[in-house]
Amino acid sequence: MKIGTDGVLLGAWAPILHNPYSILDIGTGTGIIALMLAQRSNAAQIDALEIEENAYEQATDNFENSPWNDRLFCFHAGLDEFMEEPEDEYDLIVSNPPFYAEDYKTNDEQRDLARFQDALPFEDLIEAADLLLSENGILAVIIPYKEEERFLAIAKEFELYPIKITRVKGTPTTEIKRSLLAFKRFELPTLHSDELIIETARHQYTPEYIELTKEFYLKM
Repeated sequence: MKIGTDGVLLGAWAPILHNPYSILDIGTGTGIIALMLAQRSNAAQIDALEIEENAYEQATDNFENSPWNDRLFCFHAGLDEFMEEPEDEYDLIVSNPPFYAEDYKTNDEQRDLARFQDALPFEDLIEAADLLLSENGILAVIIPYKEEERFLAIAKEFELYPIKITRVKGTPTTEIKRSLLAFKRFELPTLHSDELIIETARHQYTPEYIELTKEFYLKM
């Protein structure tokens, strides 16, 4: 699977000012977000979870061949299986969840498994975060903007409150496409929200996008 912009955005954006010791990437795919967080942080334990076998094998290879292989570990399991006997709490949980809510499926079953919401419903993800987050931990996700209100409502039911929201547009004239959301167990007096535009024209990236992601691209 090629590296998508969503994964790069979340890997670069996820808050780490609280110096997480342990990180969990739910539905890691090829491992890009976990690898970016290994590069950005000093976290000693970075666990990743992937149910699809080919993606799991690719993530494991990527972890083993990275400079941070002593800190990265991938579990070949679904979230429900992983939660049966949770051994650790995590200071940061990240997920770029599969989210095609539209009622169509391709003929490629593996791609469907990776992309469709029935592979990881928002409720399951938020419930897992509630169980696995440390007291001061942060949940960070990237989801379609049209799902933002519903995700915030479910999170509130589990007493997880937004601390930072960045809404992403492809270009200045297009509609908001994605929401980057970060949550904690307690409400902050003020919620920080902003907007990020990726490019002004094809491959003409905005200064804000370059600043966010320049540490991860070889040519930017």
